[in-house]
Amino acid sequence: MPHRPVSLRAPKGSVAASEIAAAIDALLAEAAADGAPSVEFPAEVLAAAEAAAGAWREGADAHEDATDVPFVTLDPASSTDLDQAMHLERTADGYRVRYAIADVPLFVALDSVLDAEARRRGETVYLPDRRIPLHPTTISEGAASLLPDQAAPAFVWDLRLDGSGTVTGTSLGRAVVRSREKLAYDAVQDGIDAGDGHPMMLLLQEIGALRTRKEAERGGASLNIPEQDVEADGDRVRLAWRSILPIEDANAQISLMTGMAAADLMIRGGAGILRTMPPAPEENVGRFRRQAAALGVPWSEDLDYGAFLRTLDWHDPRHLALLNQAASLFRGAAYAAFTHAGELPEDTEQAALGAPYAHATAPLRRLVDRFVLLTCLHHARGEEVPPALAAALPLLPEIMQTTGSVAGSLERRALDLVERTALAGLVGETFEGTIIDRRGGEKTDDAKKDDEKKGGGTSPVRVEVQLLDPPVTAWVEADGELGGSLRVRLESVDVAGAGARFVPVEESAS
Repeated sequence: MPHRPVSLRAPKGSVAASEIAAAIDALLAEAAADGAPSVEFPAEVLAAAEAAAGAWREGADAHEDATDVPFVTLDPASSTDLDQAMHLERTADGYRVRYAIADVPLFVALDSVLDAEARRRGETVYLPDRRIPLHPTTISEGAASLLPDQAAPAFVWDLRLDGSGTVTGTSLGRAVVRSREKLAYDAVQDGIDAGDGHPMMLLLQEIGALRTRKEAERGGASLNIPEQDVEADGDRVRLAWRSILPIEDANAQISLMTGMAAADLMIRGGAGILRTMPPAPEENVGRFRRQAAALGVPWSEDLDYGAFLRTLDWHDPRHLALLNQAASLFRGAAYAAFTHAGELPEDTEQAALGAPYAHATAPLRRLVDRFVLLTCLHHARGEEVPPALAAALPLLPEIMQTTGSVAGSLERRALDLVERTALAGLVGETFEGTIIDRRGGEKTDDAKKDDEKKGGGTSPVRVEVQLLDPPVTAWVEADGELGGSLRVRLESVDVAGAGARFVPVEESAS
């Protein structure tokens, strides 16, 4: 799920980078005491990474030489841990998508010191001014990264699509590849918008649109909510509300298509690990339908859930309130491991995608992808999954849940810290906002037990308000209708702990 959208623009609301760095240093020190990973790696892990980075070619003798294929990467401009590279081409009956994924298993052997450290970390943690990498940067931003003009080992998915975007054939192998260009989302989108798009990116846009249509046909659903991002502005930083660019959506469709191909391969092979999500409970869907009607955005009976979400535009306050409510339906994501067909989960689908799916395209940044890629390779070759790999699969769901919880907590705490620090300079100011959620007003447990004695007590009513400028969200002790407006004042900010307190203007004026 995306973070709450925030935008704090200089000079108001911007924060000195050094101030944020010091605060995050303190946050990480506190988290380390609770067992959270640190930016630094143990000496023996660094030594193992250096050795692996220098010796990978010795293990790549069986890799095909695909350095003549003009792959390109597409990422944020600042990224250096490049997991994926693509080569797209039109064929007589559709399209050919070759998707190269960093061959991390060639550097990180099962049950090695690097593997043990990666299992302890689980995933790369992205913080406002730094990241805590899954692997030492010698590997993740060096030898294993699909950097331009660098020969690197990769798993290469070869996907054949017909003219409608349906996958008609899949193969997987290992190869040494060499990316030709490191493309950046913003520049690529600017080129497309100006009518001077990169030829392969124009083809990506075309294939992405077809795959999006396939997602709609499956009943898949996605939330059109902007991401929270940290931007540097000289020696200051700010949190920005950044909308996903169309080319990013197209790129995501290639990754999702590959993850679905991986899931299909593992299901047919009888061993692997899926990313699952149950359908939203009917009562929750019914509640959402009633909320849509109450907001004056009725959900037509002839539209499925995903199709309805695609009609919502977060720029409209009523739609924004609905999108925040819809987020509650995207719950229950988990990993399901199986080592034989009898262990397959009853429902193999990821409900938001409307299809079985696996994480398979980000092994530099997420632990489970490395195991999925290895498992898929054995299935593609018609081989049995080796005992050491089969033994590791059942361990991964708990590892990913535990490490994901730690990573999510660190990321949220760091972003909250930046937001509180920036808001500290805005105390006393008044803001307009839109009500996007409402809670409270129900009878307390004590009141239910003894209604007369407790006087029919109820829990306090609170509303969550999306401010317009700066667009931050805040819980306020007030009442109102979803999609309605509310004027609030920033009463106080506790940078070190409790956060920001907003009150209705009427309360602050009394």
